[in-house]
Amino acid sequence: MAKKLQQESTTILAAPTLASYCPDLATWAASWCGEERDVIPGAQIVAMFTPFLLDLLAQGLSRKTRNLHRDNLWLLGGEIIRDINDTPKLIKRPAAELVREAIANDEGPLIHGGFSEQEQRSFDSTCKKLNRFLATQAHTNLK
Repeated sequence: MAKKLQQESTTILAAPTLASYCPDLATWAASWCGEERDVIPGAQIVAMFTPFLLDLLAQGLSRKTRNLHRDNLWLLGGEIIRDINDTPKLIKRPAAELVREAIANDEGPLIHGGFSEQEQRSFDSTCKKLNRFLATQAHTNLK
């Protein structure tokens, strides 16, 4: 019994935290910045992504899979900020609305920068997972 308890304690201690999983999360908004005005929507996007990142940690996914989703989320935030810069009137819309719109139909926007089809599919997979997570969150909050 003591050995089983010790193993469970080791597992709990070894579980990654948000800080170890995503040590640069606090700098994401600044990294997406094209202009100073991008910081506020960027921070709001990070705030939307944070519960999802925590949920990914809780799912017990492999490190590689978690990291792929994390990297795709960072990419999604950058794409949303790029859209804000390309269409300045979007800055007036709530970040939550921009995120939901970007991942509607269970896929993400087309990635700028010449990514491969495989990378786009991976990105779309993360966007689909985020879309379902947000829908579940909204449903849970209605109860």
